[in-house]
Amino acid sequence: MDPKTAAQQRFTAVQPAVMALSHRIHAHPELGFAEEQASTWLAEMLTEAGFRVSQGVYDLPTAFIAEAGHGPLHIALCAEYDCLPGIGHACGHNLIAAMAVGAGIAAAQVADELGLTIRIIGTPAEELGGGGKIMLLERGAFAGAHAAMMVHPSPTDNVTPQMLANHHFGVRYTGKEAHASAYPELGINAADALTVAQVAIGLLRQHLRSTDRVHGIVTKGGEAPNIIPALTMARYIVRAKTLDELEDIRPKVMRCFEAGALATGAQLEIVGSRPPYAQMQHDPEIAALYRRNAEALGRQFPAIEAGQQRSGGSTDMGNVSLALPSIHPMIGIQSLPAVNHQPEFTAHCITAAADQAIVDGALAMAWTAIDLATQAPLRQRLLGRA
Repeated sequence: MDPKTAAQQRFTAVQPAVMALSHRIHAHPELGFAEEQASTWLAEMLTEAGFRVSQGVYDLPTAFIAEAGHGPLHIALCAEYDCLPGIGHACGHNLIAAMAVGAGIAAAQVADELGLTIRIIGTPAEELGGGGKIMLLERGAFAGAHAAMMVHPSPTDNVTPQMLANHHFGVRYTGKEAHASAYPELGINAADALTVAQVAIGLLRQHLRSTDRVHGIVTKGGEAPNIIPALTMARYIVRAKTLDELEDIRPKVMRCFEAGALATGAQLEIVGSRPPYAQMQHDPEIAALYRRNAEALGRQFPAIEAGQQRSGGSTDMGNVSLALPSIHPMIGIQSLPAVNHQPEFTAHCITAAADQAIVDGALAMAWTAIDLATQAPLRQRLLGRA
């Protein structure tokens, strides 16, 4: 039997369980590094499917590694399953998890026949700058892998979406309390410091590139309107097209926060800073194979000129892509006008269109893994990296 047909038949057999997994994760959203149920459900399903599963790997309790096959060519499939605070799976990580599991089980059906090892990596905390994949990459979870892939839900399909480098960090200003009416001159207003910084960032925008982004939220603004705020806090993200451009813009943004401290006399601390996410570098050959396989399943990819490419979000898959050949295509779930990170998108992630995206994304990845194993020049290129 043709390997792709065999993989499809295997997926069809587990399809009801894969759909149920997606809907169960959606109904029980868990924040990054706390995805205890989701990671366990994935590990249990993969164990039942014959994978060799290790949970809580690399000092990350909700990470796991699952492998099937014993071939020399190692293909990693990344599963995400964390949610967003307040709006649940508004980025569709329940679909990402289900597609990775479905693709892995399908490809495992022919892994030994084709000289493949399929490795599913459960990667916690992609949202909110958690950087689960960065930790796993640094600690060896991707060691020996020759290529990596994952598929992300979106309103429409896109083979090579632009994903920006980013830096998450926290800001803390410390001032001094005083009665806001009787003795304001004795206070140091930490809220004013943050206001100055925000105004400075607003003025800075004129001098930023069109692909640069600066955005954030105030997480603490003070205690009461009649007390000069002695503590204000915020979370911010700076994004740029590449890590190099990020390093160019980041000091400019930091000087805006320093300006707030200088103007008010408040003390500035940058807290909770995490390693930056890198830009996504899609492997063109693997991306072309994915597109061909997705189109064979009925997917359509609108023509997008380079200049029309919308700057997207960011992902720690970018760091993986700089370390080994990778792809991160978007798969459409017919959600418009709802888009990622909206409550309306959350609702779309368990619709019939979302379920169909799981089928198409899982099979397109499984078939792409089969192509990587059977197309000699590409297989040799990947193996030659070892």
